[in-house]
Parts: sequence; C-alpha cells; structure tokens
Amino acid sequence: MGDTTLNPGTSTEADTAATEFDESPGQLTVARLLGYLPGIALLVAVGVLGKYSQIWWNSAAKHNHWTVPDIEYVLWAIVIGLLITNTVGLHPIFRPGVGTYEFWLKIGIVALGSRFVLGDVAKLGGTSFLQILIDMTVSGAIILAVARWLGLSGKLGSLLAIGTSICGVSAIIAGKGAIRARNSDAGYAIAAILALGAVALFALPPLGHAIGLSDHEFGLWAGLAVDNTAETTATGYLFSDEAGKVAVLVKSTRNALIGFVVLGFAAYWASRGEADAIAPGLRAKAAFVWSKFPKFVLGFLAVSAVATLHWLSKQQTTNLANVSRWAFLLTFAGVGLNTNIRELARTGWRPLVVAVVGLVTVAVVSLGLVLFTSRVLHWGVAG
Repeated sequence: MGDTTLNPGTSTEADTAATEFDESPGQLTVARLLGYLPGIALLVAVGVLGKYSQIWWNSAAKHNHWTVPDIEYVLWAIVIGLLITNTVGLHPIFRPGVGTYEFWLKIGIVALGSRFVLGDVAKLGGTSFLQILIDMTVSGAIILAVARWLGLSGKLGSLLAIGTSICGVSAIIAGKGAIRARNSDAGYAIAAILALGAVALFALPPLGHAIGLSDHEFGLWAGLAVDNTAETTATGYLFSDEAGKVAVLVKSTRNALIGFVVLGFAAYWASRGEADAIAPGLRAKAAFVWSKFPKFVLGFLAVSAVATLHWLSKQQTTNLANVSRWAFLLTFAGVGLNTNIRELARTGWRPLVVAVVGLVTVAVVSLGLVLFTSRVLHWGVAG
C-alpha cells in the first residue's frame, strides 16, 4: 500500500528504477514472484497456526473442564502476527509477501459474493447507504474541526477525514494524489488510521456482546464504524461468521463512495489553487470517480449475480466459500504482521487525537443509527 513512498529511509524511486533497468523483463517477473513466496508462506503458517490454536485451546479446555471463552481463529492469527512483528520483528525477506494480505482480502470479498443473492445485497446496501451518508457527514465535519483546533495542516485534516469516513488507507492514498498532500501528511494519517483500526478490532466485539447486539446489528456496526477494510472484516468475523459477512457487505458499500468523497476534497483544494484543477464536464468527473472506484466491489457483485441466477452448483458454491475463508485467514495473519506498535507510536499525539475523536464519533453515531433502524424501524432485522 505504498509504504516505500511514505516512510523515510527506504529505497528511492531512482534506486528502484536502476535495479529494474539492470534486469530483463523475464528475470524481473520471476525475481518478483520468488520474492513474494517467503512472506506468503509466513501468512499461511501464521493463519494455520491460528486455526490450530483455536482447536487446541477448545480441546484443552474441554479435557481439563476449564470454563474459558471460545477464542476465534481470527484473533489467534492476529495476535500471533502481532507477537512476531513486535518481538523478533519482521525480516525484510518476508515483507513483499506479507504485504499481499490486502490482495487476499479482495480475493476473499469477491469469493464471498457466492454467499449473497443480489436481493439481499440491494436490501442491505440500501439500508446502510443512508447510515453511511449520515456517518460521513457528522464524522467528517467533526474531524476537520478538531484538526483545525489542534493546528494540523488543512490537508492532513482532509486526509484524516477521508480515511475515517470512507475506507482507511486506500482512501488516504487516493486522496493524497488528488489534493497534492505531502508524503509526511499521508504517513501521519495512515499511521493514525491503522492505530485506531487496531483499537477498534479489540474493543468493538466485546462491546457488541456487552450491549447485546445481534449478529446482523454488529455486522452493520462494524461495517459502518471501522475504517480499514481488513480490520473491518476481522472485527466482524471476531464477533461471528454472520456478522463478518454483513460487515464486509456494508464496508463494500462504503468503499464504493470513495471516488465521490475524494472528488469533493480535490475540488475544494483546487478552488484554492492548492491542487490540480479537475477538468470541467460530467464525463471528466465520471472518469475521475471511476479511477478511484474499488474494482473488487464489481467482482463481488458479479459472483453474487452468478449465484443469484443459480449458475453455481452446490459444490462450486462450497469451493468458493472455502476460497473466501482461506483468503481471509491470510488477511487476518497479515493484519497482525503489519501492525508495528512502536512505529505507530512515533506518529505523534495530535493526529492520533483527531483519529480517536473520529473513531469515537463514528462508533457512537453508527451504533445509534444501527439500534434505531433495527429496533425502532425494524429495517433488515435478522437474527
């Protein structure tokens, strides 16, 4: 996700270009593919270890008559990854492959489409759309106001608002180029969003159980409240399998709005002469929105359409569900392995304060919306 351009001390673009220039295209492709293998193997190892840790934990509890919580494999995989990164550290040989965890996340989301029919997608997407718009408006306004009050640059405040209201790191990277923000601003915003994603990951599931949310309600809440797609998925699945499915669908609806939000901020900064002007005309603006649109959402809808038309056999549906589970397993391992607590702590307190305000605002507003729409209006109520 662009780490080499955001963090100081890494290879420069000139160094990378020089390295690529010395290699033939065939050698470069093979070298890159081989370079991913150690990290992908580590993702698999951590994910499988997380799965077997859950089995061992439950077996030991049953054998010894312990009264202990059933810790999901999702949490085991994340915690094992966290321990590796924050104790012995992640050797550079693993970094390229471990960085593919967001690719596996997209594969998992596309394959998950086989478990939804388009009618459910339209119903839940429509219900969550209004909630997303309210969340975006309230949280965005508050984040921009707090950022200004704390003396942060306007563009850093914009990136924090974009990342919190839409889709975390991906939205920040999309917004960075559109509003011509500095690398340091993007780095601060990404670190703050990742730090808060880790907090939400561990805080929201226990809160959801304490409040007595149903699987459907918690999935809605996670999809609305958690910024980064990987952390949203993990948070939902930490609560339950059904909550994870709902969280992914709601977050995908949220992600689909990224182009419109970035377009709005780009137009604002362009009007101040601090960003590239957007070409006039509806076609140019539509092209801009399309360039920022997360294409994996279309893959999810395509698979859902195929499932809705009953073009998949029972075995094929089962196979796609297994692909989704395995892809998410690698994603959860990657979330832990990519969370370096020491690096996040170096961000500084002011961007983190803004992110905390954003998380709390979004969490409270979205929880209120979920409870109101499900328990008062009875929208999309599901056990």
